[in-house]
Amino acid sequence: MQNGYEFNSWEFITAGGPVSMLVALVLLVMSVASWYFIVTKSIAVWRTRSAYKAYLAAFWQAPSLAAAVKQGQQASATGMARLAEKAVLAAEHHKLHAAKAVEIVAQDEFVARAMNRSIAEESANMESGLTVLASVGSVSPFVGLFGTVWGIYHALASISLSGQATLDKVAGPVGEALIMTAFGLAVAIPAVLAYNAIVRSNRALSAELEKFGYELHTLIITGAVMSTKRDAHKHNDAVQQTMHVVGASA
Repeated sequence: MQNGYEFNSWEFITAGGPVSMLVALVLLVMSVASWYFIVTKSIAVWRTRSAYKAYLAAFWQAPSLAAAVKQGQQASATGMARLAEKAVLAAEHHKLHAAKAVEIVAQDEFVARAMNRSIAEESANMESGLTVLASVGSVSPFVGLFGTVWGIYHALASISLSGQATLDKVAGPVGEALIMTAFGLAVAIPAVLAYNAIVRSNRALSAELEKFGYELHTLIITGAVMSTKRDAHKHNDAVQQTMHVVGASA
């Protein structure tokens, strides 16, 4: 059986005119943008997870809170390091200036507000770029579907002009038009999967940051950490010296 039509996606896109070429270009841009954020955000999540683990080990092994904060400043900045620095600065600022205020704010509330603001900033930084992945995952299938509809319309119009509406003449152009939908799905599926994976990783990192913030807040306010799973002997010396260091620096 002789094949009456040869599939050629590139010729189909160019034959579709400016609309088909624009749809293909939009899908290409979406694909490049989504893969850029997939790679960069995945690397960022991996680096952040490693940095958090290393910082926690170094923080609880430090001889004092001041030494732990100083180590965080000297090393590559992480969300936990910035959180600890802002929390200590807030505690010192409260001790220096709270007595001059007309309405005195409790130290625990003042420090907690500063830490919550820092955690919100870190969460916003981790979520940067995810809007692009979400938009690509939700929009690209419809862009591909629009290209399919336009391609089918263009193919049927060309067939009607030729006067040949046999199956071998119709199946080729219509089937090739459906490739635009496949292109849209090929762009959307990686973006959706990566978005879900990165969001889940960011939630786990945010939970680690909040847990560290709770322990740090307890340490600054009470001078001791309410430890559950962590062995208290590992940082008992640091706890005993913490409030003395903060008080001396104030």
